[in-house]
Amino acid sequence: MAELNFDTRKIRAGYDPLDNNLAVSPPIYQTTSYDFKNTEHAQNLFTYKEAGYLYTRVGNPTVTYFSERVKALDGAKNAVAVGSGMAAITYTLLNLASKGGTILASPYLYGGTIDAFDRLFPELGIKIKLTDAVLDPEKLEKELTDDVKAVYVESISNPNAYILDIDKISEVAHKHGVPVVVDNTLATPYLYRPLEHGADIVVYSATKALTGHGNIIAGVILDNGDMSLYTKERYPQFFEPIVMLKGKSTADIFPDNFFIFRATLVYLNLLGAALSPQDAYLGIIGLETLSERVAKQTKNAEAIVKYLESSPAVEWVRHPSAKDYKFKEVADRDLANGGGGVLAFGIKGTSEQEAEFLNNIKLFHYHVNLGDARSLIVDSPNTTHSELNDDEFKLADIPSNLIRISAGLEDAQDLIDDLEQAFKAAGLI
Repeated sequence: MAELNFDTRKIRAGYDPLDNNLAVSPPIYQTTSYDFKNTEHAQNLFTYKEAGYLYTRVGNPTVTYFSERVKALDGAKNAVAVGSGMAAITYTLLNLASKGGTILASPYLYGGTIDAFDRLFPELGIKIKLTDAVLDPEKLEKELTDDVKAVYVESISNPNAYILDIDKISEVAHKHGVPVVVDNTLATPYLYRPLEHGADIVVYSATKALTGHGNIIAGVILDNGDMSLYTKERYPQFFEPIVMLKGKSTADIFPDNFFIFRATLVYLNLLGAALSPQDAYLGIIGLETLSERVAKQTKNAEAIVKYLESSPAVEWVRHPSAKDYKFKEVADRDLANGGGGVLAFGIKGTSEQEAEFLNNIKLFHYHVNLGDARSLIVDSPNTTHSELNDDEFKLADIPSNLIRISAGLEDAQDLIDDLEQAFKAAGLI
């Protein structure tokens, strides 16, 4: 059979009814553990001579079906689903820098990610360097010292909707033997597939647009299956014996999948941020409408951008469809299906008027999720990015008057009317 197209894969990939009593919808395997057939079977599972399930913290069929479907949509070779997007980020970077080292990171990131970079990783001996050199690959190359273990970026940034040239970033990073990790949460594989642009590892907060209904917390880690970048000199952890593997290394057991295998064996297993079967099932159902949801969210965002650009209450607008969008060349090249449902704008008024505007919103939900079927609005500097210090706000280009919108699936005109009445209530128009 020829390779299936995207919209068929989001319905069919990673699951076969023949393996599940002909059930059309993937069953929820609501079980803690799994019986062994006999002692030989148990030993084979624990030494990875045989594939199978041991304990739901490190593997469950429903969770596998979910991760396999995301893997198919992204064009990845290996995948593991975990309990949250932050777990996906943390396990990925710990896996790459378990012996210490530096992660070069974009400053244009979710505030919780930067908070982890500021507080958690330094405690574990990992240095995080936020650098705007990600905007200029030639400048970035000068920062790729022998101590660097990864370059970390978001494909479409939160909250500014910046789009980086991941093709060029990957080309430069690979010259120095460094993998590129891309948080693709805002884009989803419907808008952008980082592995096709040279990235090595992709992480998701599947809580957001990937599943799209604001009803689960989940994360996914994917890779391209190319393990040649991970040398013994820079990444010895993949080649060192592990007691549980009877003296073998993760590279010995799975030479084509030792990155995801080690993340599962060490971090998911021992730190335990497992995705539940129930949430995995909800994730599978969410994936089935991914294209339709993100396409309409993008269309609604474009309509809102057009309105905001004409409003006297607005100082500036950031979205790939905006008139003055600074990354238009890359967006036009890489985002064939549009720029997504997340946009930011600068409200033109006092902090009191901003609060009055937000307090008078009727249709938008005022909270910190993204990619929901419902439209969401939030003052990012005071909420999602409140952890940033003054220098980080400046480096991330997040002005104090920034408002972030995540367009949902409502009627675009109703959303525009809601913004209009709230601007009026705040005395901004």
